[in-house]
Amino acid sequence: MLSARSLFQEILDNDDSFRLFCSIAASGESQGGWENARIAALVPADERALAPKITRHGADEDKHGRIFNALMKKRGLQPVDVPADTDYTMLLERQGIGLAHEKLKGDEPLTVRDIVTYLAHSRVTEQRASEEMELLRKYFGDHPDLGRAVRMISNDEDNHLAYCHEELLRFAAAGHGRAIQRTLRACALAEIRVYRDVSLAVMAHMGRVLGWPRPKAAVLAAGIRAVYAYERAAGWRRMVSLRMPERRNALGGPATTAPEFA
Repeated sequence: MLSARSLFQEILDNDDSFRLFCSIAASGESQGGWENARIAALVPADERALAPKITRHGADEDKHGRIFNALMKKRGLQPVDVPADTDYTMLLERQGIGLAHEKLKGDEPLTVRDIVTYLAHSRVTEQRASEEMELLRKYFGDHPDLGRAVRMISNDEDNHLAYCHEELLRFAAAGHGRAIQRTLRACALAEIRVYRDVSLAVMAHMGRVLGWPRPKAAVLAAGIRAVYAYERAAGWRRMVSLRMPERRNALGGPATTAPEFA
């Protein structure tokens, strides 16, 4: 029977598909680490108190990249080049979502509106990351090789999502509410399109690696498109709501270190 659990297990059991999965994940996390580090360096003077949390966010993302690379190394695998059509972060940037890399490569301080844009973009993408890691935690949280890494990354993603909620609510109370809602909606609608396209691309690459028959590949593609149809109709709304999280000041401390994988 085709299920999310059996699909993940199939990818995990094959060295080539596992290497591709981890390479894609490591690349995206490392890119997120760089982006957050640059944003922290360019935070406007009035928001300098936010810089340590942004730095912590970036450090967590860097750590996740190292974890995925360590998981490959443990199996004697080397990273592979990430196919362009699976590069979630760069595809979002091309849609105009988040802060442009050209801006982050410069030395001009960001504006408060830029910080609001960054937080809104992060609130949407961290929703996706939190849900994906929750799914992996459900299936592999007790796995002898992956469990510790999955639990750590899942906890971090939940922290990142809580931080975005709390900071966006702070900015909303300061008078940025309408801008936040406009930005959240635009980000969410763009993200679900990119996520659909990336998911289709990843499944196509996995199918070639694992030799999936056409009927199986077609069923998976139909499932991805069905999820997009739901998200386009109503599911995107979960990405734009704001509520005060139970985890307050979730990024107020230092980043934890990546576990060692013997």
